Amino acid sequence: MLRPTLLVVLMSLASVDSGYNKPQHSTKVHAPTPSHAAKVSNLPHGFHTSTNITSVPIPAEIHAEPQPITSGRDKRDCPNCVDESQYTPNKWTMPLLKLGEKRYYLGIFFKANWFKATQYCRYHGMHLASISSQEENDRLEKHIRDFGLGHEHFWISGTDLADEGNFFWMATGRPITFTNWNAGEPNNFRYENGEEENCLELWNRDGKGLKWNDSPCSFETYFVCEVQPN
Repeated sequence: MLRPTLLVVLMSLASVDSGYNKPQHSTKVHAPTPSHAAKVSNLPHGFHTSTNITSVPIPAEIHAEPQPITSGRDKRDCPNCVDESQYTPNKWTMPLLKLGEKRYYLGIFFKANWFKATQYCRYHGMHLASISSQEENDRLEKHIRDFGLGHEHFWISGTDLADEGNFFWMATGRPITFTNWNAGEPNNFRYENGEEENCLELWNRDGKGLKWNDSPCSFETYFVCEVQPN
């Protein structure tokens, strides 16, 4: 039986609330141990005092006409990137990391919670990324580091919202078999506002590379989309 939380997720991905005001907080907190927990009055940006998410707004960046990446990088800077506008319904020309049949896109122009990141990828004909092997994980990490973002957090599509402790890929519905967790993760840490860690991110917590961490789904950060050609 689906947990009520999963129904909230599915409802969230189908809803839009244009009146959303993004909360502003100055401190990021990731809490592998209770001693690192944030007080409700000083939660990281993207945290909410209620986990009852009934709608997921589409950021202005989604409504806007998609634009090519203008970070100053071109194919010489990213030899594994390819411009393949046919992969998205909006004919969006973007540098995509080619890895087998998959193409990855880094969502680095705004930060979003896990639900909005999922919706953004879907809007552009993609999904939040799923990772099935060490090779795939390592090449994606190298791609992120090549963009100078190895210290950042990135959402991917793993979640255990349906069944606590049993992570699966929302993008495919398949259970997670290959894993690359940080030491002591996942720990489903519970914050003082009652929110638990149910969504999967890449995070270089201790300088040992981008490993996996469970984090509150309301945390706003960058994300990785993937697309497979038809």
